[in-house]
Amino acid sequence: MSGDRYRIYDQQATYFITPTIVRWIDLFSRQEYRDVVVDSLNYCTAHKGLNVHAWVIMSNHLHLVLSVSAPFQFSDVLRDFKRHTSKELIKRIKDIPESRREWLLDAFAYEAKKTRRTSHYKLWQDSNHAVCMGNQLWKSIDYIHNNPVRAGLVDNVAEYRYSSARDYAGKQGLVNVANLSR
Repeated sequence: MSGDRYRIYDQQATYFITPTIVRWIDLFSRQEYRDVVVDSLNYCTAHKGLNVHAWVIMSNHLHLVLSVSAPFQFSDVLRDFKRHTSKELIKRIKDIPESRREWLLDAFAYEAKKTRRTSHYKLWQDSNHAVCMGNQLWKSIDYIHNNPVRAGLVDNVAEYRYSSARDYAGKQGLVNVANLSR
């Protein structure tokens, strides 16, 4: 992505990425919005060669450990994921009873106008903070799974519904996770 100092060089490597909503807006406070991300991740695992190794949805950002199987390209899958979720999230904001509707749409329209990277709304920051995983893989997965605990959302990592910690604890999660073994 333009403006991202963390580049995706190896299209089949495993990366830790952090897509973030513009202005750090707390968009994912509603289940309907979190479900857009879940559905999109599952679609990409089924149809675009995406391997989700770890994930969590926080109020204004995602943490993901991902890889993409050939012939798909990591950059293309990530671009399509962000484009699709942007469109679906705007649609949901317009369709559901949302007390912040006008404020959210104005903020996203302003960001689009300011950056001139899209014509109507801009939800995601350009940077994904993509870090190629090496020997830091398990440290990154633990960081992801502990994020809701650090935020005070749950006491136990496996209690948070919108995370792969459930899968790693032997429970059924919401996203098709390609579990790794330690």
